[in-house]
Amino acid sequence: MKYPLLNILLIDADPSLGKKLKELISMSGHRVKCCVDGIQGFEAFCNGRFNFCVYDVVLPGIDGFMLTQRIRRRDPFIPIVIISKRCQKEEKQKCFNLGIDDYLVKPFDPDELIWRIQSIQRRMQLSTSLEEINPVFSFGCFSFDFSHQLLINDNKEQRLTRRECEVLRMLCSQKNKLVKRDEILMQLWGDVDYFHSRSLDVFISKLRRYLKDDPRLKIENIPTVGYVLKDKSESTDASLE
Repeated sequence: MKYPLLNILLIDADPSLGKKLKELISMSGHRVKCCVDGIQGFEAFCNGRFNFCVYDVVLPGIDGFMLTQRIRRRDPFIPIVIISKRCQKEEKQKCFNLGIDDYLVKPFDPDELIWRIQSIQRRMQLSTSLEEINPVFSFGCFSFDFSHQLLINDNKEQRLTRRECEVLRMLCSQKNKLVKRDEILMQLWGDVDYFHSRSLDVFISKLRRYLKDDPRLKIENIPTVGYVLKDKSESTDASLE
């Protein structure tokens, strides 16, 4: 599969590592802008036209957590990959909850960063093709506009994050059918490790809260297997015909 070239923002406090990663990524044809602290990086993000971010959690100025929050407020779609020496479960979970797409622990094989970038590009292309096929889903009293990240109930609109949209889209596309947990993890995160699995649990909990206004809807957990978005309104509608 051929992937489009990216404008990548790379932020790392280690100039030597930053230079090596820039050279590696550039060999794949992508354009890379390097920064050495969070403030400089965010200024570059605001003034540039980037479509991918790679940065550390530990940064001078503002750290990776705050940087992610600021970037996500400006662009809920742009992919973010964290590269960090920190490997604590809590810090990884915090990053995923803030909306990152992947997390690599230093030291890592530089080629793995390229593979992860390509994996995210592949998922983005799949999301685009599915959006063109069926951009709006209807279930219960809700309509879900994937392309505009909106969950609509009557005149009330709930703006969803990109990851919430991706999870809900997979459930909607197989409404009343089992969607395997591993399939969600592989398609949206690229692997089935513990940290991504816990992130999926968080997104499922959020979606359940959004759908609670319609008692006919339920995201049922099939332990260790997956989820089913159950819509009892379909059987009710059919009985009225």
